[in-house]
Amino acid sequence: MDEEEVEKAVLAYLKKKGFKQTELALQEEQQSRNKINSPSTDPDIAKHILASSDAENVPAQYQEGYSKLRSWAYSSLDLYKHELLRVLYPVFIHCFMDLVAKGHIQEARAFFNRFREDHEMMHSRDLQKLEGVLSPSHLEEMEFARSLRQSKVSVKICQYSYDLLIQYLHKTQSITMLGIVNERINFQVSPGQPSSISDDADVFTLVGSGHDAADLVNQKEIHWGLLEDSLEERLEKAGDRITDSDKADGEVKDGDLEENKKRSADGGKGGSTQKKLKKDKVVATTGKASRSESSTTSGAPRVKPELTLPIIPTEVEHSILEDLRNRVQLSSMTLPSISFYTFINTHNGLNCASISHDGSLVAGGFSDSSLKVWDMAKLGQQTGNTPSQGENELAPNENILNANAKGRSYTLFRGHSGPVYSTTFSPYGDFLLSSSSDSTIRLWSTKLNANLVCYKGHNYPVWDVQFSPVGHYFASASHDRTARIWSMDRIQPLRIMAGHLSDVDCVQWHANCNYVATGSSDRTVRLWDVQSGECVRIFIGHRSMILCLAMSPDGRYMASGDEDGKIMMWDLASGRCVSPLVGHSSCVWSLSFSCEGSLLASGSADSTVKIWDVTKSLKVSKTEENKNGKTNRLRSLKTLPTKSTPVYALQFSRRNLLFAAGALTKIA
Repeated sequence: MDEEEVEKAVLAYLKKKGFKQTELALQEEQQSRNKINSPSTDPDIAKHILASSDAENVPAQYQEGYSKLRSWAYSSLDLYKHELLRVLYPVFIHCFMDLVAKGHIQEARAFFNRFREDHEMMHSRDLQKLEGVLSPSHLEEMEFARSLRQSKVSVKICQYSYDLLIQYLHKTQSITMLGIVNERINFQVSPGQPSSISDDADVFTLVGSGHDAADLVNQKEIHWGLLEDSLEERLEKAGDRITDSDKADGEVKDGDLEENKKRSADGGKGGSTQKKLKKDKVVATTGKASRSESSTTSGAPRVKPELTLPIIPTEVEHSILEDLRNRVQLSSMTLPSISFYTFINTHNGLNCASISHDGSLVAGGFSDSSLKVWDMAKLGQQTGNTPSQGENELAPNENILNANAKGRSYTLFRGHSGPVYSTTFSPYGDFLLSSSSDSTIRLWSTKLNANLVCYKGHNYPVWDVQFSPVGHYFASASHDRTARIWSMDRIQPLRIMAGHLSDVDCVQWHANCNYVATGSSDRTVRLWDVQSGECVRIFIGHRSMILCLAMSPDGRYMASGDEDGKIMMWDLASGRCVSPLVGHSSCVWSLSFSCEGSLLASGSADSTVKIWDVTKSLKVSKTEENKNGKTNRLRSLKTLPTKSTPVYALQFSRRNLLFAAGALTKIA
């Protein structure tokens, strides 16, 4: 091919691009000089120039290039197919975003709808977000799309699969696809055979937010032990441990408390049989075994508090010690009694629920900006104030909370100007916090039934707020991608913790109050040092937004639940996942450890409460794990279904009675 043909190709390119002045200048230069022989060049160079031009201007090139790549990947050998298919998803989303960025909105939607089905199973939530991209400005405004455009995607692939892909792109001269692969994907090429299909869930990560960055952060030292001179430690040192017969008596007391205050998970059915069975189990347990089972916190190291802790009033301290003396020791053989509070007539207005530590108070946050608190001691006195059909009548042995009772059975708190998304009681039940879409947090007194303080600092809705285990301090999580530490006596936050890439959806204090954990829509959980405000752990493994967190009583482990119904148990010291829990079929909204840490309770939108055996799973040896060839998973002890009530909140009392709350939904 001589110089004249090359110049014709260049002129055609300039004409197509609309560079008229450059085209005229080149024509004048061509006419004013003699032809000279040029070295031999690639015979397809003109095609490449025009093809690149077409790829930039004709959306059909994206459809054709991706369609051919897709067909080639699906027709590959089974040994390499699943690795080659991994490449399709990042290529697909970048083809779509490139078309949007260049203004080809209709063609982008057609491309998206044509091929989205291939990726629905693995990336349905990402596709739902990208579906909202309708103009080039959305690529900048949407956090998820902007992070994809600004960062490369990391894809794991073996050397041979990588060679096959590059060879195909060069052979077919797929300039558009090759450009996306080169510019948007960072291949982690490994020697040897392809990885297993089961690893496909973890191969798609943004560079910079993956395991390498997390490993760097997770090298920081943390002190996960319990606080020095805690009430439990004082009780142990004083030798004030209860005997087995006392434990049995304590069990009966809790049973009576449950009966008197209308706390039975089965609505009273089989309650006496369950109490007798549990009593027999406790009495049959030897003292030695009971002590070893009961005190998982006694072996935890002790640490000094980084925050100035409030002084516990004497009468409150005596009450807590009394609860500790009468605590029921739970295990896989002795499951907790469960009290379920059901909200009725909420008309889908209930956003959150919270239960005090002794179960005497239940709070609900509603979409109409209201906060309602039920006192269990007064609830049984409300009779005959509901419709004549009796469907909403509050009998003494029922734990039903009527959100729209004509004769008010609750205390109504008003002050927020937007839906209430979270509520939490102080450890002693004298205060209540609520957070709202109005970007504020309000402190209420349950004694005075009044609003005391309105805390302003967040700029967007506050999704979650939680009191610290010692009270006085609290933490909040917001749509502004930050979590904040507050104290009750100051209207400004003490610390602002920023680092998540998306909404901070939930927050949870560590048992020693020196750390705060946050769960986010960016699918990570972070642990923050309260004193410095620095992130000291990043936990990666969830594939959807994290909705709830719980800390073990000894402070060593943390559980997190996500939107897909998966729960993961983390070791805070190493930052690694100890056990995944699979069993729920919908969002996990609440988690709670029993007081000795042997059991974990989870509440879900699938209208079930599940009890998991923590102790057994943590004792499984690596040899047994390797022998079985399975990941170490927590053992589900029991599933407790409700009729049609998603579980909003769970709370173990200090005596190890489990409280739960939820709103009754319409039964089809």
